[in-house]
Amino acid sequence: MSSKVYFFNLRSRSDRDSKVNKVDRLFDHAGLDKVIEENDLTAIKLHFGERGNDTYINPVFVRRVVDKVKAQGAKPFLADTNTLYSGSRHNSVDHLITALEHGFGYTVTGAPIIIADGLKSDGIAEVRIDKKHFSSVKLARDIVSADSVIVMSHFKGHELTGFGGAIKNMAMGGAPASGKLEQHSCRMAVNQEKCIACGECEKVCPQDAIQIEEKAEITTEGCIGCGECITVCPEKAIDIDWTTDVPEMMERMTEYAYGFAASHPGRIGYISFLMNITPDCDCIPWSDAPIVPDIGILASTDPVAIDQACYDLVNKQVGLHGSKLENEHAAGGDKFKGTWPLASPTVQLSYAEELGMGSRDYELITL
Repeated sequence: MSSKVYFFNLRSRSDRDSKVNKVDRLFDHAGLDKVIEENDLTAIKLHFGERGNDTYINPVFVRRVVDKVKAQGAKPFLADTNTLYSGSRHNSVDHLITALEHGFGYTVTGAPIIIADGLKSDGIAEVRIDKKHFSSVKLARDIVSADSVIVMSHFKGHELTGFGGAIKNMAMGGAPASGKLEQHSCRMAVNQEKCIACGECEKVCPQDAIQIEEKAEITTEGCIGCGECITVCPEKAIDIDWTTDVPEMMERMTEYAYGFAASHPGRIGYISFLMNITPDCDCIPWSDAPIVPDIGILASTDPVAIDQACYDLVNKQVGLHGSKLENEHAAGGDKFKGTWPLASPTVQLSYAEELGMGSRDYELITL
């Protein structure tokens, strides 16, 4: 049975069709008000962006969702979790400062910020799922404790998963550091011929698993598979076993998303933004040029359907030359394979459907 996904493009010739008003109308059409009850403590799960990144969701759009939640008599708060890697969001103090620097303060959004896994990512709730890779998953305690959730996702590329949308936002974004660690099953290796021993990978490794001698060396025991070294290596000398490690990692990630959704049955709504569709996650401390033009905003109560719709809408576009998109520029080409040729972007969609999280069959309702 197909799920409904509601869509607005970004054309506007009047104030009624401004982007912020479209967010309001999507909330209503998709029935997101029905997942929220009076006096709910409602988590608005989003990504505040790493310091140096500028393509995270605009806080002005977040304010409109906050106002819609308040109109239901609920009490919204903005939520994210600390990162596994070292950076500007590795603990709650730095994370809060970064969120405020990026405009997510109360005066703009109208809601308080709660870093949902605690000061040092030790606020953990176990959720039992009994699936292939995990019998239970570790999620951020304050997200699990919320009565309802609105998941706001910036849909974009990702070097390991091909793309990141609602599923990844719940999985990696809903887990404390220990849960993120469980999801990362990949291991990194250095191409010694390409390595120039610059030390950039050593600087970002959160586990001190990289040493620089004549070349970079990664210890198998120490590596947790976070992939930060891949993103900073100027010579692209670090890679992973794409054929075996990555599909399993994506299944692990999807099981975490399943646990997130299962902890709030019938109480989650989804809004996704097809704007600034960059090659990389907003965890990266920069923002590369978009791979396709801006497309629009979507809403649904089905996380699989909304991610599938976003994926399809991106692939219908003509890719932007001069971006990281290396091939598949034609309309209909897989833009995420064209950006990250070794990734398997649809694994998360097929496995999420297999787990019963939602349907890849959807009806796109253009408003």
